[in-house]
Amino acid sequence: FGKLQVGCHVPFTEEWLPSGHSTIKLSQTHKAKPDLTNLVFGTVFSDHMLTIEWANAGGWQKPHIKPFGNLCHALCCLFEGMKAYRGADDKVRLFRPMLNMNRMAKSAERVCLPAFDRAELVECIRRLVQVDLEWVPQSDSASLYIRPTFLGTERSLGVKKPSHALLYVILSPVGSYFSTGAKPVSLWADSKYIRAWRGGTGDCKMGG
Repeated sequence: FGKLQVGCHVPFTEEWLPSGHSTIKLSQTHKAKPDLTNLVFGTVFSDHMLTIEWANAGGWQKPHIKPFGNLCHALCCLFEGMKAYRGADDKVRLFRPMLNMNRMAKSAERVCLPAFDRAELVECIRRLVQVDLEWVPQSDSASLYIRPTFLGTERSLGVKKPSHALLYVILSPVGSYFSTGAKPVSLWADSKYIRAWRGGTGDCKMGG
């Protein structure tokens, strides 16, 4: 499939879906698409999700694309935020996905979650977006938000490196993050409440 470059076209086609390395179970029902003029960030989700489980004993398991379902939560958690855009030429593009994968890998190392193949995860995300391609808004002010999340699923309360983990990806069509749209906003810089303390996690995206 080649490497993804900044602003490159991702060849989402029906023939692109290989079946040898993942399991795809399509939803039997399809949710109605939201009104793009009144989207509230992170409240509407597409029909499918990607899940990949990991265990210390067996390593990474086969990726699964399946109908969107309930999500589990854990204390040891990190996430990323990226987008898919539909251009005026109707082609769908991912924006700098490998930079998100690089930061996600750094976050995983920081919180003692297992390493993963960054290029393979990009391919899994591309496959998920292909399945829910119609959820990419046909709009110059909206996009499909992609949320990869990685968490430890250790069934104990002890402070230790997890022996089980779950990596999942969900999709959400979104408009502008700010209600004012793509306009300047006022920001408050606070010198007391910061996340970039010495030895902290300012270079990671942690669930905390």
